[in-house]
Amino acid sequence: MNQENELIKIRHEKLKEIYNKGIDPFGQKYNVTHLSSDILDCFEAVENQEVSLAGRLVSIREHGKACFGNIQDGGGKIQFYFNINGIGEEMFELFKLMDIGDFLGIEGTPFKTRRGEITVEVKSYTILSKSLRPLPEKWHGLKDVELRYRQRYLDLIANENVKKTFVLRSRIIQSFRNQLNERGFLEVETPTMSTVAGGASARPFQTHHNALDTDLYLRIATELHLKRLLVGGMDKVYELGKVFRNEGISTIHNPEFTSLEVYEAYADYHDMMDLTEELIANICKEVFGKNSVTYGEKDIDFSTPWPRLSMIDAVKEYSGVDFNLIDNKEAAIKEAKLRNIELNDDDEWGNILAAFFETYCEEKLIQPVFIKDYPIEVSPLAKTSRSDSRFTERFEAFVDGKEIANAFSELNDPLDQRKRFEAQISRRQKGDEEAHMMDEDFLISLEYGMPPAGGLGIGIDRLIMLFSDSSSIRDVILFPTLKPRI
Repeated sequence: MNQENELIKIRHEKLKEIYNKGIDPFGQKYNVTHLSSDILDCFEAVENQEVSLAGRLVSIREHGKACFGNIQDGGGKIQFYFNINGIGEEMFELFKLMDIGDFLGIEGTPFKTRRGEITVEVKSYTILSKSLRPLPEKWHGLKDVELRYRQRYLDLIANENVKKTFVLRSRIIQSFRNQLNERGFLEVETPTMSTVAGGASARPFQTHHNALDTDLYLRIATELHLKRLLVGGMDKVYELGKVFRNEGISTIHNPEFTSLEVYEAYADYHDMMDLTEELIANICKEVFGKNSVTYGEKDIDFSTPWPRLSMIDAVKEYSGVDFNLIDNKEAAIKEAKLRNIELNDDDEWGNILAAFFETYCEEKLIQPVFIKDYPIEVSPLAKTSRSDSRFTERFEAFVDGKEIANAFSELNDPLDQRKRFEAQISRRQKGDEEAHMMDEDFLISLEYGMPPAGGLGIGIDRLIMLFSDSSSIRDVILFPTLKPRI
């Protein structure tokens, strides 16, 4: 029997002893008057007053007929103390059946030890939950990265910084909501499953509804349903929720991730640039009290305004290739072959420009920047540029070489939108599983009239990676997608 199994056996034996004493080791409601942080931060206000706390037992230090320990709760960790005279022999002996990991409720009075440490002198305690497995040791018991992701509950117990990351995540998401609500946007919910997957270039997950005998797709974006709301007269809407893409897993990709999409009638992509930089810069100041964060060895400055650079100018700057001088598909293919850039057989001039951008530019975009005016071939839902019909009024925001936001002046011409969908269907028929599907109901909605609008999508997980100095998207998702154990 290995050591862990032996420890589990001992804990089960203690469990039986507790039951034999007529005590329920998996207790009931407990009246908590204070968190540990309440006592540590405002000691003078509670000194020598009766308090009750509840939390996980994380350390035990026995000293003959006295005992010190620590419990951890939602406010942090605090030391407690009791002796046999103060707690009684029966409760003192019962404590010998306690283990690291057990949940206890304690009642007592705060005081300071001779060393000045704030401590709760325990008058009585209640067993709230018996831990039947030993916890991982803090420094070397949970280094296996995959185990941390599979058993996040242990990761949160063993690694204090992990909990801080997810508290930060919650604060960032709440800030987005607060800022948008203050600007008059309405939060809405749209279907997670539908008969058509649209709103992004991505491969969807497919399922089947038995009662309706209908194939359904998990949404890859919330865009097309939110635009239907613009048609219906809801002028400023947003949705913050999960989307799903049946793609590879990497440090910046998880098949299930969180997206914020925002739509505003009578706005355009310039307004969405203003909104994007304001939302993110405000979060930075709100959370960190300054305009910058440290990510790895880089100092990322979110001060506004962010630079705005067209894709064609970015490609010229970082690759030396000027697509203003390469004005046809054949010349673009020739230049791509010289640079060993892989192309598909049906790639047009705009697809090739986008391929150059991905190859030469993305990884160099460290400080926040807007790359705007994307080719029409890679932007089937964006309005055509007013100055050059080869491009659309679309931008993506990049930080540290990663796209964190995507936005358009939304295409509201139903005839043009149908042609774009038809071009996507052609690519799909040739094997491009990420090309858009035809959404007839969405086209019908546009025929009733959708106001000109600006739309914005922000990848919440990637943004939180930046703010929490995390190198993998799995570090900012509580339960990331993992390959099942065999």
